[in-house]
Parts: sequence; C-alpha cells; structure tokens
Amino acid sequence: MEIWINPACSKCRSALSILDEAGASYTVRRYLDDPPTEAELVAVLDRLGLEPWDIARTAEAVAKDLGLKTWERTDASRAQWITALAQHPILIQRPIITADDGPAVVGRTEEAVRSVLD
Repeated sequence: MEIWINPACSKCRSALSILDEAGASYTVRRYLDDPPTEAELVAVLDRLGLEPWDIARTAEAVAKDLGLKTWERTDASRAQWITALAQHPILIQRPIITADDGPAVVGRTEEAVRSVLD
C-alpha cells in the first residue's frame, strides 16, 4: 500500500504508527515533495469514491488566495479542482492511503486507517 503524507501532520504520524503497529507493508509518499499528477488524482478520487472538493483543504492560505470556497462543485468544475490540487498539493487532505488490492481512504481517523488493514 501507499500512504501520502506530510511529515509535519499529526494525523499522518498517527496513521504511520497504526500501520507500523499492524506490521503493514507500505510506501511513504511525501506528496508535497512528490506531488501527484492530475491523472493520479483522478485515479485516487475514483478509488476513494470522492470528488476533488471532498479532499480539498479550504482553510489553507493558497485556498483563500484562489477563492476555493466560492468555486462551483459540479461535473463542469471538476477539472478545475483537480488542476488546483495538482498545482498546489498543500490543498490535498491527508493522509491518503491506497491499498494494492483496491481500498483507499482518507486516513483522518484511526478507524479509517484500520479499514485498509482488514
């Protein structure tokens, strides 16, 4: 499995601890240093069953600069959101965990992280 993290994030550190305690095998992707492409974001969103606005961190300074809270949340605006997330990865909610066999979650809670272990 792969986990997208920001090492400064307490939720990310907690998720890593849970995975380590479970003996899970995973790859860490520091997504601020190695941002996902638009195609990777589309694939992850499909696996999550979410839309780009569902994983956007709208309280970030760059979100305010972009006026993200005012953007439409429609099929027509989906590409605009994906482009913004790819260009400004700080806007991506974290951690995101993708298991090799299919499941993917935004691991903000212990339950969400553990769900990819079952």
